Amino acid sequence: MDNEQLRTLIASVNKAFYDRVYKDPWLKVVFQGRRQEHLEAQQTDFMVGAFGGPKTYAGRSPTDAHPHIFVDESMWQLRETFLRQAFAETRLPEEMQTKWIRIDEAFKHAIIKRSVADCTKRYVTDVIIALPDPEMRKAS
Repeated sequence: MDNEQLRTLIASVNKAFYDRVYKDPWLKVVFQGRRQEHLEAQQTDFMVGAFGGPKTYAGRSPTDAHPHIFVDESMWQLRETFLRQAFAETRLPEEMQTKWIRIDEAFKHAIIKRSVADCTKRYVTDVIIALPDPEMRKAS
């Protein structure tokens, strides 16, 4: 697969994924004020580089991007469910799915927090984002 095909495929997964995120009553609030297209582009750049394509991602590391967001296991699992649904929708090859999940898992420890007290602001103007799931879903 050439770099253009790789980018197109990864971009389609990210579009399908963020379409779900922005419709979910819990996750859409986390990304309130952030343009979906911007997040899709950033994630596409990040994953293309992680899959061996050009390394054009210029955003923050996952650790630096999420310190103000309380992500618990339930939120992480919901995110992964949406990601796996996006894989199925876009018919992402199985070996790429496995690698994508492995990449995600490498950053999980930097994003998941035990409590809201573990959250820190990136800037003075940041708000700590800690929202209960309005649908009361539980991690499986």
